[in-house]
Amino acid sequence: MDWLDRVAKLRQWTNSEVRAPHKPLLLLYALGSFQQDTHSELRYSVVEEELKRLLVEYGPPNPTTPAYPFHYLVNDGVWEVRTDHGPGSPGTGIRLLRSSGATGRLVPELRTALIREPSLLGRLARVLLDINFPPSLHTDLCEAVGLDLELAETAPVAGLLGEAETAARRQRDRRMREMVLTAYEFQCAFCGYDGMLGASSVGLEAAHVRWWSYDGPDEVDNGLCLCALHHKLFDKGILGLGEGHRILVSQRFVGRSEASRQHVLAGQPVIGPQSGVPSVADRHREWHARQVFHGAPRTLAETLC
Repeated sequence: MDWLDRVAKLRQWTNSEVRAPHKPLLLLYALGSFQQDTHSELRYSVVEEELKRLLVEYGPPNPTTPAYPFHYLVNDGVWEVRTDHGPGSPGTGIRLLRSSGATGRLVPELRTALIREPSLLGRLARVLLDINFPPSLHTDLCEAVGLDLELAETAPVAGLLGEAETAARRQRDRRMREMVLTAYEFQCAFCGYDGMLGASSVGLEAAHVRWWSYDGPDEVDNGLCLCALHHKLFDKGILGLGEGHRILVSQRFVGRSEASRQHVLAGQPVIGPQSGVPSVADRHREWHARQVFHGAPRTLAETLC
């Protein structure tokens, strides 16, 4: 059984325009639970709130329920559900999942493969992360689902990459970072940070507006030069881009300290890019607004309060 290929194909039920990481999130959560206890079973009524939190934090802005991936992941051959009455999922009804004592876990064949080849867990996690989420979120997401990072990030032996792993690692353009940082003159487009150590920039990153994992191109009009903090806030949907390339802040964001207010701006224009370089294309900005940015934006007056 090629488990890497099977896991890589979880995304086939969606498309490049719409983020639907519900199954990958549940599977990552299941891998984290398996890593902690190979005999673990996930009772829906117990893990429902944790799964809901993952969907809110790492899923698209539109609300959803963990009942759907809990039931439908069975169709991908990596997950099984049982109730107090025997094998099989009772469906997607939340009350029925709770009352029937529904529990889910990895299928026996996958559990056996993970025990026989411990490094497979890290490779499966890497495929799920690479296909569905930007690198800036990988560490936080692994911590959220209880995956040991050293294991989750274990690289396969050189030369032994399978077809699924190769597909998951669509070749990035190594020039992307240099092109984007140059376009924005080596300063954060949101706050202007431009730290250097000798001749090298420090803490500046090339952020994809439309995520690379969702067919975002390695092109300047899909990039922003952001400091590490604002890159993370942008990928988490706390910050966004509005019309006229002004910075948006989600109403769901709460920052009580003066430092939070100083570092998160609403209504301010993006700094750059330099003359002659294309700014972020509307199609990429609009994708981020639909698929990543959370909730309605704050007004400038709200942010300054």
